[in-house]
Amino acid sequence: MKKAILTLSVFSILAFVSCKENASSKVKSDNVAEAAERDEAGKQVPVMSFEKEEHDFGTIEQGTAQETIFKFTNTGNAPLVITDATSSCGCTVPDPPKDPIAPGEVGELVVKFNGSGQNQVTKTITVKANTEKGSELLRIKAFVNPKGAAPVGPTSK
Repeated sequence: MKKAILTLSVFSILAFVSCKENASSKVKSDNVAEAAERDEAGKQVPVMSFEKEEHDFGTIEQGTAQETIFKFTNTGNAPLVITDATSSCGCTVPDPPKDPIAPGEVGELVVKFNGSGQNQVTKTITVKANTEKGSELLRIKAFVNPKGAAPVGPTSK
């Protein structure tokens, strides 16, 4: 029994050593070149560079619809694809471009706000894209006066 185990152990060690010695000869140069191309392509990522990341509508009357455009440039080296754009509230609707934005190209994300709320209102828009970070945050804000209310400020008698 001991001889059988010893013989099996020696055979296993020899098989392991012989496999390891031949490993480098089994590598195909085509696969190495393909892997290098894939790794290089993986380094190419789009980058969203916004002109502004926040927009202030100022003082508005409640229920007055507002709209702004967030312009951005793809400063990366791969096509930019926006997969989703959501807001922190149903009163704000982002409308991102549907087509990919090529490197160096400019895109526009339209944001509509229905003017709901009262006093100081701030909403966030999350833009999900194939960038390294994966998402970008934008903000809109406004001071919303109640509909039909007198202007805020000192009054004279």
